Amino acid sequence: MTERTVVTVRPASRRSWARRWLPDQHGAWAMLAVPFLAGTLLAPRPAPAHAVLFGAWLLGYVAVFHGQQWLRLRRHSRRPGAAARHVRPGLVCGAACAVLALPLAARHPWLLWAGAAAAPFVAVNTYAAWLGRERALWNGLAAVVPACAVLLVTLRLGGGAPADGRRPALACLLYFGGTVPYVKTMIRERNSAPYRRASVACHAVALLLATWLTPWLAVPFTLYLARAALLPGRGLRAPLIGSVELAASALLLTVLLAAA
Repeated sequence: MTERTVVTVRPASRRSWARRWLPDQHGAWAMLAVPFLAGTLLAPRPAPAHAVLFGAWLLGYVAVFHGQQWLRLRRHSRRPGAAARHVRPGLVCGAACAVLALPLAARHPWLLWAGAAAAPFVAVNTYAAWLGRERALWNGLAAVVPACAVLLVTLRLGGGAPADGRRPALACLLYFGGTVPYVKTMIRERNSAPYRRASVACHAVALLLATWLTPWLAVPFTLYLARAALLPGRGLRAPLIGSVELAASALLLTVLLAAA
């Protein structure tokens, strides 16, 4: 009598679904959320339109991510069909983004100008994907600009004056811009002393500029400088690095709201 092995086929877990559909750039989620929430909560009249825009904002990011990955893999992957897995998530998320964004833009046409202003930076990121250089420093810095400028958009959507959002938006730009070289010193450039020195220098300048914007920012940016100087080279694992950055992002949002 022979034994038969029964293989049970289980449906894909939620975790595997998330891995296929959601971008693995974990730091990007904080960068997308903090400026958006800061502008929303600083606005005189937070509105349901903010929730719609937030959905379109996140879906648009996911769609662009998959589109750029498709482009990169089409040019650089040696595995036939490697790019194909990005087609469905990109199309579905892009269509969902349009469903949310188009009625909102019809009601607030100035949002189209905001999208046009972000387009050159998205083009830079797409060009980096085409080159296969998504991890380049210049590519990361290009991504930071529209992510922080969305603060001005959400502030205006809630009845605020964009001029009132300049200092908070610049504070976000200083912080998230500093995370680009800092994260590299923790992972890809962890053995590079020049990179560490450059990261610390950037954070020192950011501290001076942030304190000039408002003294309230002196405390968080002093902590950001300390982490840039003390944490690289300690062999911290990625989950801990991510947790530190989430806490740092939450601290920035808290201070921006308290300083208003």
